[in-house]
Amino acid sequence: MSEPRVNPNCRLDDQGISGLGTVHYNLLEPALIEAAIARGEGKLGLGGSFLVSTGSHTGRSPKDKHVVRTPGVEDSIWWENNKPMAPEAFDRLYADMLDHMKGKEYFVQDLFGGADPALRLDVRVVTELAWHGLFIRHLLRRPDAAELADFVPEFTIINCPSFKADPERHGCRSETVIALNFEKKLILIGNTAYAGENKKSVFTLLNYILPEKGVMPMHCSANHAIGNPDDAAIFFGLSGTGKTTLSADPSRTLIGDDEHGWSDHGIFNFEGGCYAKTINLSAEAEPEIYATCFKFGTVVENMVYDPETLELDFEDNSITDNMRCAYPLEQISNASETSLGGMPKNVIMLTCDAYGVLPPIARLTPAQAMYHFLSGFTSKTPGTEVGVVEPTPTFSTCFGAPFMPRRPEVYGKLLQEKIAQTGATCWLVNTGWTGGAFGTGKRMPIKATRALLTAALDGSLNDAQFRKDPNFGFEVPVSVPGVDDTLLDPRQTWADASAYDAQAQKLVGMFSDNFAQYADKIDDDVKAAAIG
Repeated sequence: MSEPRVNPNCRLDDQGISGLGTVHYNLLEPALIEAAIARGEGKLGLGGSFLVSTGSHTGRSPKDKHVVRTPGVEDSIWWENNKPMAPEAFDRLYADMLDHMKGKEYFVQDLFGGADPALRLDVRVVTELAWHGLFIRHLLRRPDAAELADFVPEFTIINCPSFKADPERHGCRSETVIALNFEKKLILIGNTAYAGENKKSVFTLLNYILPEKGVMPMHCSANHAIGNPDDAAIFFGLSGTGKTTLSADPSRTLIGDDEHGWSDHGIFNFEGGCYAKTINLSAEAEPEIYATCFKFGTVVENMVYDPETLELDFEDNSITDNMRCAYPLEQISNASETSLGGMPKNVIMLTCDAYGVLPPIARLTPAQAMYHFLSGFTSKTPGTEVGVVEPTPTFSTCFGAPFMPRRPEVYGKLLQEKIAQTGATCWLVNTGWTGGAFGTGKRMPIKATRALLTAALDGSLNDAQFRKDPNFGFEVPVSVPGVDDTLLDPRQTWADASAYDAQAQKLVGMFSDNFAQYADKIDDDVKAAAIG
């Protein structure tokens, strides 16, 4: 296997990571697939995709994620949300992991986190699995040969699925561990082959680093009008709310599907690829994403397939509901070549309401936008985290609490400032249930969601007649072309209006109880926007 250039003064030995067996630096996609097949890590699929299973871990393990409690971060980490690890425990973990790695074959990818050259993070990812190298090569941004010749990593991630942590010795919760050490600029991942841990570790790093530079890191997708990067939109939301699906609109240019920054110059993608859920994916509803599953190099993760024909089964969730495909952005025909956009004109907050209470779309004041951003209400969908088997209502502040190392108010204040500077219009979009709660109602029709978003993004929705929602106080359109009027009033979609009222009051109470934690940390106008 031929290897692209690597900085000769920055090999693993130069970082104190020695004693390994063969180390491959920056292999390209064909070589990574060859290595993965030779090592029995997966199977070549139709079109040259790579079919792989992640074993017992088919989602993230947020309860096993730790931040090393060093003096430099003591006062800036949100410790109520981030489990601490003692520095000496991390040192033992690191030493034991390196000892475990001795003599074995590893794969290194030197990559960028961030499309803006002035703000990107140089990251080295060391993986035990060749296909993890392929995955992270898709999901981060790929330097050219000249950039690799001078590459020096700011942070290094070591991912070793075969290593099992010792909770008593390493100060962690279980044999699975994700440990971030900001002082030593190291992230260690053990006992999980779920590839999403790699990319979310980089996201967590950027969520810590960028706010000090006045940049808002966001768990969102983004697109812009074709030929007009200044007509940009961002879509906040947790996994399963529709970030990837709704941003991949063929009538607009895709900037990215999951992680972005908002600087004084506009928005920029952190990543170089997409990690899309494939359950019930169809060529009719989402043709471009569907097509990536049969393209060269796409990682198809945890999908059932015919052992002889290799045909994928998009409906069989016997392995997990969280089956996915990972592919570079260029596999989407309308993807931006630069992954950059101007200041957002529209800010959309996606929620998956399993209670069936929220309308399909609502217009928010800036204060209401701050309120719903800090609330981060949605429903965790099956498979995205270990142990989630049905939609579970949750409040995940900033629509991404598991990846937020700083306190929520830091991100909330940044968003408030950005909205004030740009005058962006804010919307809350419910992609969850209508006509009843989970188990009784049905999922919001994607055709209606797309029609409502199109009207919001082209500005025509602002001309609609709006009513004030009696429970939440935001504005809801009364009628929108192409959308059933009944759908816009969730109370009318329920067979029993009194049951809806009771469910709505229950949800209002949940919002109020959750938001009490921010009561002494927010401005008066946001307090006034609080519901209940």
